[in-house]
Amino acid sequence: MADPRFFKNLGPFTLAQICEKAGIVLPAGADGATPIADLADLAGAGPQHLAFFSGAKPLHEAFAASQAGACLVPPTASIKGGKRPDAPRGMVVLESAAVSQAFARVAVLFYPQYSQPRWNQGEAISPEARIGEGVQIAPGVVIGAGAEIGDRTSLGPGAVIGPGVTIGRDCEIGALVTISHAYVGDRVIMLPGAHIGQPGFGFTTNGEDYLKVPQLGRVIVQDDVEIGAATTIDRGALGDTVIGEGSKLDNLVMIAHNCQIGRHCVIAGQTGLAGSVVLEDGVVLAGQVGLGDHSRVGARARMGARSGTGSAFFLEGGVDYGGAPAKPVREWAREIHALARLAKPRKQGKDD
Repeated sequence: MADPRFFKNLGPFTLAQICEKAGIVLPAGADGATPIADLADLAGAGPQHLAFFSGAKPLHEAFAASQAGACLVPPTASIKGGKRPDAPRGMVVLESAAVSQAFARVAVLFYPQYSQPRWNQGEAISPEARIGEGVQIAPGVVIGAGAEIGDRTSLGPGAVIGPGVTIGRDCEIGALVTISHAYVGDRVIMLPGAHIGQPGFGFTTNGEDYLKVPQLGRVIVQDDVEIGAATTIDRGALGDTVIGEGSKLDNLVMIAHNCQIGRHCVIAGQTGLAGSVVLEDGVVLAGQVGLGDHSRVGARARMGARSGTGSAFFLEGGVDYGGAPAKPVREWAREIHALARLAKPRKQGKDD
């Protein structure tokens, strides 16, 4: 569900209105007058919500357990393996050949103003912002309506704090940092040029053009996190992108929408995490690691520089990994040595 601090919901809409907007037929037996109050992800949806299920295997369990009143789903034939999990009792299944496109159209119905913050103010610092005691504000800082800045936090030159954003106590926000659609804990450090809460890279295509999927989630940065210069953390599509307590992110790190970073993780520079990646507590990622969407890395695992995964990989915790696709480091090293031996030129014999 979208946070009303950041997004204005124009709902509710009836099930018939939603089907019309999505370009699908109201299912037989469904009551078109049923009100749908909001959108939500599979895990957070209730009877008054519309969710969507892409058919991806990592989401099968969440779909089967969802309490959503209605859900956009792909045809069974388009799901890998040709089997869709049974829908929970009471859920109205709205089948669409292009689920992501249908959801994007419906999301705009509920939230037409979903992209950038709306700056309806004539002053750099909105009179509706709440500024704590001992806050240091450098020249050029902009603070939106409804934002809250905790005691003793410092804001560097040119920092932009969007409407509704909350920042805790004793934080250091560097020059030219932008924060929108986010809740930031205490003692957080953000180095210059970090950008938090921008819309995720969500697009869907009909084969000819691209349609933007509204990004209606937030970023949650917990206590004692450090975020490096020019690092970007996108807000969630429906749920939240979370950076766990005590985690440290280097410069030029990219965290995509809906990623879940555990506590006390360390991520080195130029690492990129695609959407919905999960790092459990204590994970260490060296420089230029790349993780595909819906991948999961177990607690206290470590990944060497330039290692990575494709989509929906699971790496067990407590193991050191290397290579791409990532493998336990000793296995990866043996493969590299074996290839090196095969590539060596043979010694020429006398008769050759």
